[in-house]
Amino acid sequence: MAAVVASVVTAVPGTAHAADDLPPEQPLVQDLQTNFKACATGDAPAYVAAAPVATAALRDRAQEGRPDAGTVSGDFEAWWTDASGAEQRRTHASYPLPSGTVQRWQLPEDLPADTVVSWHVRANDGTSVSPWSSEGSGAACRFVIDRVNPDAPVVTSAEYPAEQYRDGVGAYGSFTMDSPSPDVVAYEYNFIGGPYATARPDEPGGAATVRFLPQKAGPDYLTVRAVDRAGRSSATVRHWFFVNSGRAPVARWKLADAAGSTSAAAETGTAARAGTGVTFGGAAPAGTALTSTAALDGSDRGFLTTPAPAVDTRGTFAVSAWVRPARTDRAMTVASQDAADGAAYALGLRNEGSGPVWSFALGDAQVSGGAPETGEWAHVLGLYDAETGHARLYVNGHETGTAVRAAPAVASGAFQLGRARHGSGYDRSWKGDIGDVQVHDRVVVADEAARLAHRQPKRLGHWSLETATDGVSPGADGDGPLRLGAGAAIHRGPDGSCFPDLDPDCPNVPYALVGDGHLTLDGRTGHAVADGPVVDTSESVTVGVTVRLADLEPARRMTVLSVPGKHTDAFKVRYEPKARAWQLVVPKRDRAGAPELVLSQIVPADGGEGQGHHLAVVHDDATDTVKLYLDGYTNAGATAALPSSWRGTGPLQIGRGLTARGAGEYLRGDVDEVQAYSGALKDRDVVMLGRGGEPCLC
Repeated sequence: MAAVVASVVTAVPGTAHAADDLPPEQPLVQDLQTNFKACATGDAPAYVAAAPVATAALRDRAQEGRPDAGTVSGDFEAWWTDASGAEQRRTHASYPLPSGTVQRWQLPEDLPADTVVSWHVRANDGTSVSPWSSEGSGAACRFVIDRVNPDAPVVTSAEYPAEQYRDGVGAYGSFTMDSPSPDVVAYEYNFIGGPYATARPDEPGGAATVRFLPQKAGPDYLTVRAVDRAGRSSATVRHWFFVNSGRAPVARWKLADAAGSTSAAAETGTAARAGTGVTFGGAAPAGTALTSTAALDGSDRGFLTTPAPAVDTRGTFAVSAWVRPARTDRAMTVASQDAADGAAYALGLRNEGSGPVWSFALGDAQVSGGAPETGEWAHVLGLYDAETGHARLYVNGHETGTAVRAAPAVASGAFQLGRARHGSGYDRSWKGDIGDVQVHDRVVVADEAARLAHRQPKRLGHWSLETATDGVSPGADGDGPLRLGAGAAIHRGPDGSCFPDLDPDCPNVPYALVGDGHLTLDGRTGHAVADGPVVDTSESVTVGVTVRLADLEPARRMTVLSVPGKHTDAFKVRYEPKARAWQLVVPKRDRAGAPELVLSQIVPADGGEGQGHHLAVVHDDATDTVKLYLDGYTNAGATAALPSSWRGTGPLQIGRGLTARGAGEYLRGDVDEVQAYSGALKDRDVVMLGRGGEPCLC
């Protein structure tokens, strides 16, 4: 009898239940939420902007003889003390749902603001109820409704005050945001074109400061709004400011001094004394403003030095130069800074297991990347950002390697070109050419690094193919001609003297691709060839052509453009009828009949009916990549890394390519507007090719 009585004792005081009908489980505080955020208890209530939603996961117990639990509803209750000291309550019963389901109560809108409201819940299975969630080890959830938006913040900046031109690109500035409202816990902000971010004060109602690095000169603004603990936002304020261009370098040596000079004049900073292993008057990288450079012989006499540091290495700095190594089989230094027993930093090249790489070393930290090539110009820039503590390396205007945390030693002695201090002596002497060395005391941003490394493209040849005399079609402005082979002829478009639709005797002449005429090729022997090499495929080049196929489904491949190597084509652009695609093809090696590699492919909508398609190949030697463009546009599948076989020494070919049996893959169709440039044209310039004029190249 005692056992039977014990089984009837309820888990909720005053509630009886049958022996086989256990009461639901007490709701756990961790399963409760106010406005879908964790239940706040004790002296730290949640702040909400309006009457919140209370949610709870409610669970029944499995009954004896039945493995599954039943359905339960929720008894919700909220209470508070009003201004007169009287307790007020609101209740809600939810609809029965399966055990474990989250149930909710939208609290009424008449709840008072700025008052602590508590709520709890219990589960009800229709026969018995659980304890309240606040009983025993539980607790009531508490919240306060805040119906007032915070005041708008005030923005101040010492470096970039409102409506003024100050400081410049690459120089950090602080922006302080401060709202008068005491409950502000965050400031949401963004700069022009940047992502939205959040800054939080150290304590509610405090100010917050963010740092900003301007990337471009001109007007900019910071938009800010304050957010209080209830999630309410203030009005948005806008802080306009104006950014100057980046500060000029603190030291610069163009190294364009006259042959026989014993020192390098400084545009800023102090002149650099030259060792006897330095020769001035060397060649300069094409496409730059440099007129000459200095050659260092790689011995311990091949160096330039100044009597004092070029920059304080305790702060942000950058060092850059145009360089052309005469060898890459050992570590060599372009520029370094003496420290107490070594180099505070060293910019140069070194060898890894995979081969030579460019390197920027600061103490024990080192960032490296890129692929130095003997006899090839490159622009290298090392950057240390004291604000972030990271070192970065740019090669030919592109960031390479992975930024590393660094702590450079304090500069205590001379600035060095062509060598680095090691103990009491110097090593890693540079063998090769160096030009336009610049040292900045600020961040050189990515766009600036790209501009420093920019090499202005130059037209190598432009053939409009409007006329031909004795099988020769002239180039533009003195460019060499294209010589037409048998089966190739210049065809003019209709002259307007008659109309085929009205006069059966009027010849049906197709319209010219561009301008008044174009080159027509018969697909058997027709081709055109330049008098000699036009492009150097070991450097950055761009080649474009407009083409219209006579047949979309020819029986064989057809080449529209090629540059021969010694034994096979260094590259060719051809039409592949099986895929109905234009392909950029290179051989795996420079041997007759060598297997071919399709680097990239673009599928056209048609074979170039009407005004045809414009194709362009852009080789960027700075990144060792090549892109194939169709009508000014490319895609991810049309970009590829170049193999070592990319070397062309022969004259530009139009309408044919080399095969295992010699010249072949003749094109049947029309060709116009053949253009070639040194340098990798930008996308905006590629779009302008094939229209009868010249891209701006700016």
